[in-house]
Amino acid sequence: MADKYGASIEPAADGHAGSGESCGASRRCAGRAAERNGLETAFAALDLGTNNCRMLVARPDSSADNGEFRVIDSFSRITRLGEGLSATGQLSKGAMDRTIEALKRCAEKMDRRQVAASRNVATEACRRAANCAEFLERVTAETGLQLEIISAHEEATLALKGCAALLDFTMPYAVIFDIGGGSTEVLFVEVAPDRSMSVRGCISLPMGVVTVAEDCGGGDLCARTYETVVARVQQLLESFEKTYGIGEKITAGVAQMIGTSGTVTTLGGLHMGLERYDRAMVDGITLDFETVHATSQALCGMTLQQRAAEPCIGWQRADLMLAGCAILEAICHLWPVGKLRVADRGLREGLLMDLIHPAMLRVAPGEMHMPSAHI
Repeated sequence: MADKYGASIEPAADGHAGSGESCGASRRCAGRAAERNGLETAFAALDLGTNNCRMLVARPDSSADNGEFRVIDSFSRITRLGEGLSATGQLSKGAMDRTIEALKRCAEKMDRRQVAASRNVATEACRRAANCAEFLERVTAETGLQLEIISAHEEATLALKGCAALLDFTMPYAVIFDIGGGSTEVLFVEVAPDRSMSVRGCISLPMGVVTVAEDCGGGDLCARTYETVVARVQQLLESFEKTYGIGEKITAGVAQMIGTSGTVTTLGGLHMGLERYDRAMVDGITLDFETVHATSQALCGMTLQQRAAEPCIGWQRADLMLAGCAILEAICHLWPVGKLRVADRGLREGLLMDLIHPAMLRVAPGEMHMPSAHI
């Protein structure tokens, strides 16, 4: 099966989605031969977030020299590692147990696919948790994997690399955002026709779908709380807007927008009326802001049970959707591009590109902004 935006895809063994590891702290350099049984080298990329554990296993595409790869296995599971983190500052035992079970599956898949090198990264939940060292020790002892905690800036830059195939390189500027479980990263990027990219600025808000939902008392946000979240996110982004004059670029018609997050991809699936979420159909579609607003407001009018009954949402995401929609609406209000490209890709694909073609796609770093956030 072919991915229409870069990688060709072979069906995964279990139909799920997944990740990998890095040299030094977290790359598995196990001394495996570059090829086994006549097969090309396999690489893995593992992304452990506040809400999800996801992994991809891929091989280079020998017929291409532009960074393409074939996904041969994948894994995805909602583990809610960051459950309760906002209130306690700690990873709970239950959350750690759930996550370690998922990581065991990832390790098994890496071994079965004879992965030669991988990178396993953890993001906001591990960045914030006071007992993260204890968790990392358990992970290594119980799964054999070593997790690398990456900065918000590296997280955003890797997501940019993973989404590069969706950029319009005739458009000189781009706003790229990732609404995660524990944080939201926004990049302002300058792009060139030669496919080079320069990050002008990056901002990380410690507000994601899990943290906002928990801080606001659960997933059923009332209209007033929803608008409070929208206003707070806009407020936190205003200084970033003033620093880079993003609104002026939008007014001039020289800026595009890409969204990579479960919130955006779910809205894409809902808009398409899919009876079951299908990455191949959603990745790369364009949503206009009117659709984003209308779909978000329709979800606001549903009960938790009604949202859970939506095929592209389900019980595991039902209590997080409104928080994600509020963050998304704030971004759309502040930067009225009018439409956004939906990316069901990002950090894992960026990790794989760095592993498979480390010199292929270079991104000039920009300034990092880290505001504090309290709703």
